Amino acid sequence: MMWQTTRFRLDLSEPRVMGIVNVTPDSFSDGGTLSQVRHAVAHCEKLLTDGADILDIGGESSRPGARPVSLEEETRRVWPVLQEALRLQCPVSLDTVKPPLMQRALDAGVDIINDVHALRSPGAIDAVAAHPQCGVVLMHMQGLPGNMQKAPQYTDVLREVAAFFEERLQLLVSQAGIARERIVLDPGIGFGKTIDHNWALLRRQDELLSLGQPLLVGWSRKSTLGSLTGRDVGDRLAASVAAALAAVNNGARIVRVHDVAQTVDALKVWRAGGLIKPAVKMKDNLPPP
Repeated sequence: MMWQTTRFRLDLSEPRVMGIVNVTPDSFSDGGTLSQVRHAVAHCEKLLTDGADILDIGGESSRPGARPVSLEEETRRVWPVLQEALRLQCPVSLDTVKPPLMQRALDAGVDIINDVHALRSPGAIDAVAAHPQCGVVLMHMQGLPGNMQKAPQYTDVLREVAAFFEERLQLLVSQAGIARERIVLDPGIGFGKTIDHNWALLRRQDELLSLGQPLLVGWSRKSTLGSLTGRDVGDRLAASVAAALAAVNNGARIVRVHDVAQTVDALKVWRAGGLIKPAVKMKDNLPPP
């Protein structure tokens, strides 16, 4: 199973780790800590040293209740970090919902667009379709960050998430001509879902594999883990790693995490125990950081 991105063709026959780089003042778990460019770039370098396969850089918080920021402000936050990250010779993902920023980033060589709106903003599909090699992450979210956690409701969360992805895939592949090997799906843990919805998605996650696309899952430090363990956001390392392993065990090919080194170590142990297939060398093997 391969994932085509702008500069790299990523082998997903073993799980990959996407390291989170939030350059926002209001992210739910690390807001403000990377608001200075030099700190953000140093964090990118550390994540690669810790074993990250992909860097995911975002400049607009999507936490529950978050207010949207302007295109100008988001660009100001992410652009210098993206420019430096592109020099690190690793796959670089931009977490954004804004088509003009997608277009500018892809023109500069960014490898992946990670869109919590699943390319539903006007112009988003066109921006991605104009770059026939770039990777795409489509995430499911009921509502918007400002209201998504007020009263999320589903008759069957797994089936409704799957139906959403089927519709998006039909539009992107059949109508926009975006190759399937470019597309990864994210069920959107915590995005317009209750605690019970999130656990149901984890337990039945392997049912989404019938869609034929790789899955990216992000459980890192989420409030559902806090509800289960009673831990504050800064004390959810063990729960986050356990959730990442559970997601991989249920078919996830990429896990999006804050704590890269600990997740990479856990996956090594998991693999040594025979629960993950042995590593397969990537066709476009990345140089060491």
